[in-house]
Amino acid sequence: MDNPDLSHHWLPFSANRAFAADPRLLVSADGVHYVDAGGRRLLDGVSGLFCVPAGHGRPEIASAVSDQLRHLDFAPPFQFAHPDGFALAGELAGILPPGLDRVFFVNSGSEAVETALKGALAYHRARGDAGRTRFVGRERAYHGVNFGGLSVSGIVRNREAFGTGLPGVSHMRATWSPDQVFGWGQPSTGADLADDLQRAVDLYGGSNIAAVIVEPISGSTGVLVPPEGYLERLAEIAAANGILLIFDEVITGFGRTGHAFASQSFAVTPDIITMAKALTNGAIPMGAVAFRRGVHDAVIEAAPPGGIEFFHGYTWSAHPSACAAALATLKIYRDEGLFERSAHLAPTLQQAVLDLKGAGPITDIRGFGLLAGIDLETDGVPGRRGFAVLKQLFNAGLVARVTNDTIILAPPFVATETQIREMVDIVRSVVAGL
Repeated sequence: MDNPDLSHHWLPFSANRAFAADPRLLVSADGVHYVDAGGRRLLDGVSGLFCVPAGHGRPEIASAVSDQLRHLDFAPPFQFAHPDGFALAGELAGILPPGLDRVFFVNSGSEAVETALKGALAYHRARGDAGRTRFVGRERAYHGVNFGGLSVSGIVRNREAFGTGLPGVSHMRATWSPDQVFGWGQPSTGADLADDLQRAVDLYGGSNIAAVIVEPISGSTGVLVPPEGYLERLAEIAAANGILLIFDEVITGFGRTGHAFASQSFAVTPDIITMAKALTNGAIPMGAVAFRRGVHDAVIEAAPPGGIEFFHGYTWSAHPSACAAALATLKIYRDEGLFERSAHLAPTLQQAVLDLKGAGPITDIRGFGLLAGIDLETDGVPGRRGFAVLKQLFNAGLVARVTNDTIILAPPFVATETQIREMVDIVRSVVAGL
């Protein structure tokens, strides 16, 4: 449809009236480029939305999904299953940290977080510890839009719009501080902020806390990298108090940090990992939750023989087409060495982005792996400058993620070094004109 009616589709996390006045329609994609409604080719500077690291238009994925639809379009996931769900769980177990080899499939990152929180509650209840109902999240965290994820998140705009959320949720402080500006990788200061979890233990009693959830790198809030020793200290406090540690790897999973999962990059293994986005290279909605075997087994073994162990799930859990897309995606990652390529490209992104210092009203630059955040000085109204920059970047030929007044870059792993520099050069040209 060349000129669609824009009045019926309510866009998520978008300024709908502004979009209708000046739409940014993407009509096709290939490799590291989008094509807009006017036929312009735009560089994809954020891998779709962190979910297309293998590049757009992969025929291997399209063929796998097409073949799957021809011989099994749907299989009910309650009390039935299909072989590819088990095959995919096994493939994931092979690249996850050791011990996290029990996989529950969902359809999005938000559902993955919801499942992780419910799984933590089910684990403690199965062990006769049903009093553990509290959760600890972190300020400036994003864990999706369902009420569980919203409650443990720490982004003000998302929280203030929908009331109090779940009761019994506490928040640690965010890890960023002004002394960390214009750095790359893990800051050398801030590890002591993990002691906020100990403060929650001291205030509420560790025996009342079910889980603590953090993103290894806070992505949607602007790429906040954990300080050296922070995740280790968090894991230590959690283990000492019987609290499950959940890593939300919806953005960092599948090679963004140079390893399959950021937990491997930081050498800290949680009890539960959430994932989505890049699991299918963005081709089909899908997410998953990996549980430590002991967590899974406790829930399974507590139920009576023949009884349902976990009263949770979705109609499209492990959908056949999604499994086909994910299996094809994992094969591409493996055969083309894309996680290793991500690590190889990271220094190029780092150097190019750090060279933006002084190019305009930039107040901070951060990053890790193939993920960068560029803070812009506010013009007095938070987010107004960022929205203007989003539109200017699009007009200049770049699709990027802008959150509040922060530009986020997360190039596809199949991008060339030249293309990454081109992405950053477009940012430079726009920011220099502010």
